[in-house]
Amino acid sequence: MWKLLCSAALLAICFGCVRRNSEGQPIAANSYLHKKAPGLVVEKWLTPEPDTKGKWVLIDFWATWCPPCREAIPELNALAKKFPEKLVVVGLSDEEEADIRKMKTPHIDYAIASDTKGRTKEEVKVELIPHVILIDPQGFVRYEGYPDEKGYELTEKKVEELFAKYAK
Repeated sequence: MWKLLCSAALLAICFGCVRRNSEGQPIAANSYLHKKAPGLVVEKWLTPEPDTKGKWVLIDFWATWCPPCREAIPELNALAKKFPEKLVVVGLSDEEEADIRKMKTPHIDYAIASDTKGRTKEEVKVELIPHVILIDPQGFVRYEGYPDEKGYELTEKKVEELFAKYAK
């Protein structure tokens, strides 16, 4: 109950933190859209470290206690399954390894990493989670924000459109 109350309070406070990126999408982080992505800093991989060379990388900033983060997991699983040759999905949490491993449902079928210092999260200035950035193989962010944001959903169709638009 305490985490739920804290989450609600944080959401209420942070609604003032929401900004818009260059495409008008509301985000609660610094915008990296069409800019070089920040470096991915991982303290510990909880799954084998994925090979990202030449692939798109989707970084999902999430936490086990966050209901919207957990609701996004099946969609992220579907993206990882649909595009295994083109896309690497990474769930990045600033929680302790033991807390992440305790979460049994929903099951995560993509790479999971922990950085208890939240270094990438801090660089991006993520203020609300889940927050996703999708990075093309050249290292530029091509999508950012809340993956279920009405009108800006990160769907399989949207990912395919981004693949086609930024193919090189």
